[in-house]
Amino acid sequence: MEGKINKQLKKVLKKIVKEAHEPLAVADAKLGGVIKEKLNLSCIHSPVVNELMRGIRSQMDGLIPGVEPREMAAMCLGLAHSLSRYRLKFSADKVDTMIVQAISLLDDLDKELNNYIMRCREWYGWHFPELGKIISDNLTYCKCLQKVGDRKNYASASLSELLSEEVEAEVKAAAEISMGTEVSEEDICNILHLCTQVIEISEYRTQLYEYLQNRMMAIAPNVTVMVGELVGARLIAHAGSLLNLAKHAASTVQILGAEKALFRALKSRRDTPKYGLIYHASLVGQSSPKHKGKISRMLAAKTVLAIRYDAFGEDSSSAMGVENRAKLEARLRILEDRGIRKISGTGKALAKAEKYEHKSEVKTYDPSGDSTLPTCSKKRKIEEVDKEDEITEKKPKKAKIKIKAEVEEEEVEVEEAEEEEQVVEEEPSVKKKKKKDKKKHIKEEPLSDEEPCTSTAIPSPEKKKKKKKKKEAED
Repeated sequence: MEGKINKQLKKVLKKIVKEAHEPLAVADAKLGGVIKEKLNLSCIHSPVVNELMRGIRSQMDGLIPGVEPREMAAMCLGLAHSLSRYRLKFSADKVDTMIVQAISLLDDLDKELNNYIMRCREWYGWHFPELGKIISDNLTYCKCLQKVGDRKNYASASLSELLSEEVEAEVKAAAEISMGTEVSEEDICNILHLCTQVIEISEYRTQLYEYLQNRMMAIAPNVTVMVGELVGARLIAHAGSLLNLAKHAASTVQILGAEKALFRALKSRRDTPKYGLIYHASLVGQSSPKHKGKISRMLAAKTVLAIRYDAFGEDSSSAMGVENRAKLEARLRILEDRGIRKISGTGKALAKAEKYEHKSEVKTYDPSGDSTLPTCSKKRKIEEVDKEDEITEKKPKKAKIKIKAEVEEEEVEVEEAEEEEQVVEEEPSVKKKKKKDKKKHIKEEPLSDEEPCTSTAIPSPEKKKKKKKKKEAED
């Protein structure tokens, strides 16, 4: 098939070379060229030779005596299958369908184990509830039940193979003062049967996990080194096969398994998820929360290279995966150390971590926010009212002083006017007017004392000029 001469073919051709006088008919042109080079035997390849070969295959039963047709048909079918497998470079170890089925079964076993153990703890808890708090490991719990059974047997039973001395003593002490109810032997038998099922399923799960590890190392060794057996198997199962996974881009592999979150984010126009199944890889788990997105992106890019190498490459070594993982670990260390470096200076020195001291501020309750009413004391209210009264009292006094001063000025003017009247004889009408003016001024005085009004009956300078002109005219 590869155009090479086999050992058996060499022996046959060496015998033919001595007796052959005709060219050798060959179905494969490459093989004919190799025979001609090594054995100096002339070969021929043409459509006539292909027809001749087809005729020989169809008449094989008659040409080879002693072979039944049924055996010949089975031999031809087996040869055809083996040739097609060889052409496709098919290997039974490279079947990724086994990985898909194994990881699906492993997940189902985990779910069933959790349900069985929860039911077993709840069922036996009616009889001996304290045992569930003392023994936290599920498999050890079931083994203890299987070995002892009834609560009364704990005092005489030896559990040193399953438990430490301290835990064993605690279990025995709890069994003596237990608050659980009494149960029949039939109930204990059913509980023990359930414990047996849990133990068997747990053992089968460990066996299946080892099988999955071996399969992953045979089919995808580089992917196993990069992300681990479980994550790699889940990626293959999610894509359907290793070839389908190799066709995906790195960005798709990064969010594979988070399709619901992706479409929800696109629909609501929010940030898309940074990781899917690849989140459970050990490298992403080691990184800090702020670097998880960056590490998952780099890990997805390197994982895609490893997947394609495993799917299409002829080499089955994991050297490339080990090299890429070392690069990612170095990159992760750089990212983690970058936050510890000093910002000022050279940037190479590490920042000194100061000793942490917890300083808690004791805050008191402020009741002022409880009520919307103004919070002020009665004394302050009384003081404010007194101040307002004083201000109101001061203002009318000033007004009274001003009014008195104006009235005195008017009286002086009136006296001067009377003196002028004595010198010059005036008419009676003028005297009456002056008397009326006096009365007006006298009437205005008590009003100004009672009410603090700013407006006063003061004659304007224009009126004074008019009065003077009238007096001169009368004179």
